[in-house]
Amino acid sequence: MYSFNYRRVSSVDEAVAALGKAEDGKLMAGGMTLLPTMKQRLAQPSDLIDLSGVGALAGIKREGNRIVIGAMTRHADVADSAEVRSAIPALAHLAGRIGDPQVRNRGTIGGSIANADPAADYPAAVVGLGATVHTNQREIAGDDFFTGMFDTALEDGEIITAVSFPVPEKAAYVKFPNPASRYAVVGVMVARTGGGVRVAVTGAGPSVFRVPAMEAALAKSFSAAALDGITVAADDLNTDIHASAEYRAHLVGVMAARAVAAAG
Repeated sequence: MYSFNYRRVSSVDEAVAALGKAEDGKLMAGGMTLLPTMKQRLAQPSDLIDLSGVGALAGIKREGNRIVIGAMTRHADVADSAEVRSAIPALAHLAGRIGDPQVRNRGTIGGSIANADPAADYPAAVVGLGATVHTNQREIAGDDFFTGMFDTALEDGEIITAVSFPVPEKAAYVKFPNPASRYAVVGVMVARTGGGVRVAVTGAGPSVFRVPAMEAALAKSFSAAALDGITVAADDLNTDIHASAEYRAHLVGVMAARAVAAAG
Protein backbone atom coordinates (compact mmCIF):
# COMPACT_ATOMS: atom_id res chain seq x y z
CA MET A 1 0.00 0.00 0.00
CA TYR A 2 1.30 3.45 -0.91
CA SER A 3 1.36 6.26 1.65
CA PHE A 4 -1.63 8.61 1.82
CA ASN A 5 -3.26 11.25 3.99
CA TYR A 6 -6.20 10.05 6.08
CA ARG A 7 -9.06 12.29 7.16
CA ARG A 8 -12.26 11.30 8.98
CA VAL A 9 -14.95 13.91 8.35
CA SER A 10 -18.16 14.61 10.26
CA SER A 11 -20.33 16.23 7.57
CA VAL A 12 -20.94 16.15 3.82
CA ASP A 13 -19.74 19.74 3.50
CA GLU A 14 -16.49 18.83 5.25
CA ALA A 15 -16.05 15.88 2.88
CA VAL A 16 -16.61 18.09 -0.18
CA ALA A 17 -14.07 20.61 1.14
CA ALA A 18 -11.52 17.86 1.80
CA LEU A 19 -11.98 16.50 -1.72
CA GLY A 20 -11.46 19.96 -3.16
CA LYS A 21 -8.14 20.38 -1.35
CA ALA A 22 -6.79 16.92 -2.18
CA GLU A 23 -4.61 16.24 -5.19
CA ASP A 24 -6.33 12.92 -5.82
CA GLY A 25 -8.76 12.32 -2.97
CA LYS A 26 -11.01 9.28 -2.64
CA LEU A 27 -14.09 8.88 -0.47
CA MET A 28 -14.31 5.77 1.69
CA ALA A 29 -17.62 4.39 2.88
CA GLY A 30 -17.22 0.78 4.02
CA GLY A 31 -13.91 0.34 2.19
CA MET A 32 -14.80 -3.13 0.95
CA THR A 33 -13.38 -2.46 -2.51
CA LEU A 34 -11.14 0.56 -2.06
CA LEU A 35 -8.93 -0.82 0.73
CA PRO A 36 -8.12 -4.15 -0.98
CA THR A 37 -7.38 -2.23 -4.18
CA MET A 38 -4.99 0.03 -2.29
CA LYS A 39 -3.34 -2.93 -0.57
CA GLN A 40 -2.65 -4.45 -3.98
CA ARG A 41 -1.22 -1.10 -5.11
CA LEU A 42 -3.80 -0.84 -7.88
CA ALA A 43 -4.94 2.52 -6.49
CA GLN A 44 -2.84 5.36 -5.12
CA PRO A 45 -5.08 8.16 -3.76
CA SER A 46 -3.28 11.11 -2.21
CA ASP A 47 -6.01 11.43 0.44
CA LEU A 48 -8.50 8.99 1.93
CA ILE A 49 -11.62 10.74 3.20
CA ASP A 50 -13.55 8.53 5.62
CA LEU A 51 -17.34 9.09 5.69
CA SER A 52 -18.00 6.77 8.63
CA GLY A 53 -18.27 9.74 10.99
CA VAL A 54 -21.09 11.38 9.04
CA GLY A 55 -24.02 10.11 11.11
CA ALA A 56 -26.58 12.02 9.02
CA LEU A 57 -25.86 9.71 6.08
CA ALA A 58 -27.07 6.55 7.86
CA GLY A 59 -30.61 5.40 8.57
CA ILE A 60 -33.79 4.01 7.04
CA LYS A 61 -37.20 5.65 6.96
CA ARG A 62 -40.47 5.45 5.10
CA GLU A 63 -41.72 8.56 3.35
CA GLY A 64 -45.14 7.95 1.85
CA ASN A 65 -44.83 5.18 -0.69
CA ARG A 66 -41.02 5.18 -0.70
CA ILE A 67 -38.31 3.67 1.47
CA VAL A 68 -35.40 6.08 1.90
CA ILE A 69 -32.03 4.58 2.85
CA GLY A 70 -29.07 6.75 3.84
CA ALA A 71 -25.92 6.23 1.82
CA MET A 72 -23.86 5.05 4.81
CA THR A 73 -26.42 2.46 5.88
CA ARG A 74 -24.78 -0.94 6.04
CA HIS A 75 -26.05 -3.98 4.16
CA ALA A 76 -26.85 -5.83 7.39
CA ASP A 77 -29.04 -2.94 8.55
CA VAL A 78 -31.01 -2.99 5.29
CA ALA A 79 -31.44 -6.76 5.58
CA ASP A 80 -32.63 -6.53 9.20
CA SER A 81 -34.80 -3.42 8.85
CA ALA A 82 -38.46 -3.98 9.79
CA GLU A 83 -39.42 -1.13 7.43
CA VAL A 84 -37.64 -2.69 4.47
CA ARG A 85 -38.82 -6.22 5.26
CA SER A 86 -42.41 -5.01 5.42
CA ALA A 87 -42.43 -2.71 2.38
CA ILE A 88 -39.87 -4.27 0.00
CA PRO A 89 -38.93 -7.76 1.20
CA ALA A 90 -37.03 -8.34 -2.05
CA LEU A 91 -34.62 -5.55 -1.11
CA ALA A 92 -34.05 -7.00 2.37
CA HIS A 93 -33.48 -10.41 0.77
CA LEU A 94 -30.93 -8.93 -1.64
CA ALA A 95 -29.02 -7.11 1.11
CA GLY A 96 -28.92 -10.21 3.30
CA ARG A 97 -27.10 -12.17 0.63
CA ILE A 98 -24.34 -9.73 -0.22
CA GLY A 99 -20.90 -11.21 0.43
CA ASP A 100 -20.37 -12.65 3.89
CA PRO A 101 -21.22 -11.36 7.40
CA GLN A 102 -18.04 -9.29 7.53
CA VAL A 103 -18.88 -7.53 4.27
CA ARG A 104 -22.52 -7.03 5.23
CA ASN A 105 -21.53 -5.40 8.52
CA ARG A 106 -19.03 -3.01 6.92
CA GLY A 107 -20.21 -2.41 3.36
CA THR A 108 -22.72 0.37 2.64
CA ILE A 109 -25.38 0.90 0.01
CA GLY A 110 -23.88 4.22 -1.08
CA GLY A 111 -20.40 2.79 -1.41
CA SER A 112 -21.71 -0.15 -3.40
CA ILE A 113 -23.58 1.83 -6.02
CA ALA A 114 -20.87 4.51 -6.27
CA ASN A 115 -18.36 1.74 -7.04
CA ALA A 116 -20.70 0.33 -9.71
CA ASP A 117 -19.12 -3.11 -9.79
CA PRO A 118 -20.71 -4.99 -12.71
CA ALA A 119 -21.38 -7.99 -10.45
CA ALA A 120 -22.74 -6.09 -7.43
CA ASP A 121 -26.30 -6.73 -6.27
CA TYR A 122 -27.58 -3.24 -5.44
CA PRO A 123 -27.49 -1.93 -9.03
CA ALA A 124 -30.20 -4.46 -9.90
CA ALA A 125 -32.35 -3.06 -7.09
CA VAL A 126 -31.73 0.57 -8.03
CA VAL A 127 -32.70 -0.01 -11.66
CA GLY A 128 -35.22 -2.81 -11.13
CA LEU A 129 -37.22 -0.91 -8.53
CA GLY A 130 -36.92 2.43 -10.32
CA ALA A 131 -35.07 4.07 -7.43
CA THR A 132 -33.77 7.63 -7.20
CA VAL A 133 -30.21 8.38 -6.11
CA HIS A 134 -29.94 11.53 -4.00
CA THR A 135 -26.66 13.45 -3.85
CA ASN A 136 -25.48 16.67 -2.24
CA GLN A 137 -26.24 18.38 -5.55
CA ARG A 138 -29.25 16.72 -7.22
CA GLU A 139 -31.46 13.69 -7.74
CA ILE A 140 -30.56 11.06 -10.35
CA ALA A 141 -33.01 8.49 -11.72
CA GLY A 142 -31.79 4.93 -11.28
CA ASP A 143 -32.00 4.33 -15.03
CA ASP A 144 -29.52 7.19 -15.59
CA PHE A 145 -27.11 6.49 -12.73
CA PHE A 146 -24.99 3.57 -13.99
CA THR A 147 -23.13 4.55 -17.15
CA GLY A 148 -20.66 1.68 -17.57
CA MET A 149 -18.29 -0.70 -15.81
CA PHE A 150 -17.25 0.98 -12.54
CA ASP A 151 -18.69 4.22 -13.94
CA THR A 152 -21.62 6.35 -12.83
CA ALA A 153 -23.22 9.72 -13.50
CA LEU A 154 -21.58 11.20 -10.39
CA GLU A 155 -19.51 14.30 -11.03
CA ASP A 156 -16.43 15.59 -9.20
CA GLY A 157 -17.33 16.61 -5.67
CA GLU A 158 -20.71 14.89 -5.82
CA ILE A 159 -21.53 12.61 -2.90
CA ILE A 160 -24.43 10.17 -2.59
CA THR A 161 -26.55 11.01 0.44
CA ALA A 162 -29.46 8.56 0.11
CA VAL A 163 -31.34 6.20 -2.18
CA SER A 164 -35.14 6.20 -2.28
CA PHE A 165 -37.01 3.12 -3.47
CA PRO A 166 -40.68 3.18 -4.53
CA VAL A 167 -42.67 0.40 -2.87
CA PRO A 168 -43.62 -2.10 -5.60
CA GLU A 169 -46.73 -4.24 -5.84
CA LYS A 170 -44.54 -7.32 -6.21
CA ALA A 171 -40.79 -7.84 -6.48
CA ALA A 172 -38.10 -10.48 -6.10
CA TYR A 173 -34.37 -10.78 -6.60
CA VAL A 174 -32.68 -14.05 -7.51
CA LYS A 175 -29.01 -14.54 -8.29
CA PHE A 176 -26.60 -17.27 -9.27
CA PRO A 177 -23.74 -16.45 -6.88
CA ASN A 178 -20.05 -16.99 -7.30
CA PRO A 179 -19.40 -19.63 -4.60
CA ALA A 180 -16.32 -17.82 -3.28
CA SER A 181 -17.11 -14.09 -3.44
CA ARG A 182 -20.93 -14.31 -3.44
CA TYR A 183 -20.94 -11.71 -6.20
CA ALA A 184 -23.63 -12.29 -8.81
CA VAL A 185 -22.54 -14.32 -11.81
CA VAL A 186 -26.03 -13.26 -12.87
CA GLY A 187 -28.66 -11.61 -10.69
CA VAL A 188 -32.14 -10.50 -11.74
CA MET A 189 -34.55 -8.14 -10.01
CA VAL A 190 -38.14 -8.30 -11.22
CA ALA A 191 -40.68 -5.77 -9.98
CA ARG A 192 -44.28 -4.95 -10.80
CA THR A 193 -45.34 -1.41 -10.00
CA GLY A 194 -48.20 0.87 -10.87
CA GLY A 195 -46.13 2.06 -13.81
CA GLY A 196 -45.49 -1.39 -15.26
CA VAL A 197 -42.95 -4.19 -14.94
CA ARG A 198 -39.18 -3.79 -14.67
CA VAL A 199 -36.53 -6.47 -15.16
CA ALA A 200 -32.96 -5.50 -14.24
CA VAL A 201 -29.92 -7.73 -14.69
CA THR A 202 -26.59 -7.49 -12.89
CA GLY A 203 -23.46 -9.63 -13.25
CA ALA A 204 -24.08 -10.53 -16.87
CA GLY A 205 -22.75 -7.45 -18.67
CA PRO A 206 -20.37 -4.52 -18.14
CA SER A 207 -23.16 -2.71 -16.29
CA VAL A 208 -26.67 -3.36 -15.04
CA PHE A 209 -29.28 -3.44 -17.82
CA ARG A 210 -32.99 -3.95 -18.40
CA VAL A 211 -34.67 -6.53 -20.66
CA PRO A 212 -37.55 -4.82 -22.51
CA ALA A 213 -38.83 -8.03 -24.12
CA MET A 214 -39.26 -9.66 -20.71
CA GLU A 215 -40.90 -6.53 -19.30
CA ALA A 216 -43.42 -6.43 -22.14
CA ALA A 217 -44.27 -10.13 -21.74
CA LEU A 218 -44.67 -9.86 -17.97
CA ALA A 219 -46.86 -6.78 -18.32
CA LYS A 220 -49.34 -8.98 -20.20
CA SER A 221 -49.00 -11.98 -17.90
CA PHE A 222 -46.97 -11.83 -14.71
CA SER A 223 -45.92 -15.46 -14.71
CA ALA A 224 -42.74 -17.41 -15.29
CA ALA A 225 -44.36 -19.07 -18.30
CA ALA A 226 -44.65 -15.67 -19.99
CA LEU A 227 -40.86 -15.67 -20.37
CA ASP A 228 -40.75 -18.91 -22.34
CA GLY A 229 -38.86 -18.40 -25.58
CA ILE A 230 -37.41 -15.00 -24.64
CA THR A 231 -33.64 -14.98 -24.85
CA VAL A 232 -30.88 -12.45 -24.26
CA ALA A 233 -28.09 -12.09 -26.83
CA ALA A 234 -24.67 -13.07 -25.58
CA ASP A 235 -22.81 -10.62 -27.82
CA ASP A 236 -22.17 -7.90 -25.22
CA LEU A 237 -22.11 -10.05 -22.08
CA ASN A 238 -19.10 -10.84 -19.90
CA THR A 239 -16.87 -13.86 -20.33
CA ASP A 240 -14.41 -14.78 -17.56
CA ILE A 241 -13.09 -17.77 -15.62
CA HIS A 242 -16.45 -18.15 -13.88
CA ALA A 243 -18.84 -18.21 -16.85
CA SER A 244 -18.95 -17.62 -20.58
CA ALA A 245 -21.14 -15.00 -22.19
CA GLU A 246 -23.39 -17.75 -23.57
CA TYR A 247 -23.82 -19.31 -20.14
CA ARG A 248 -24.63 -15.93 -18.62
CA ALA A 249 -27.23 -15.32 -21.35
CA HIS A 250 -28.85 -18.62 -20.41
CA LEU A 251 -28.74 -17.75 -16.71
CA VAL A 252 -30.56 -14.46 -17.30
CA GLY A 253 -33.62 -16.39 -18.46
CA VAL A 254 -33.40 -18.92 -15.64
CA MET A 255 -32.93 -16.31 -12.89
CA ALA A 256 -35.68 -14.08 -14.33
CA ALA A 257 -38.18 -16.95 -14.33
CA ARG A 258 -37.25 -17.83 -10.73
CA ALA A 259 -37.61 -14.19 -9.69
CA VAL A 260 -41.08 -13.97 -11.21
CA ALA A 261 -42.11 -17.17 -9.46
CA ALA A 262 -40.75 -15.86 -6.16
CA ALA A 263 -42.49 -12.51 -6.57
CA GLY A 264 -45.78 -14.04 -7.59
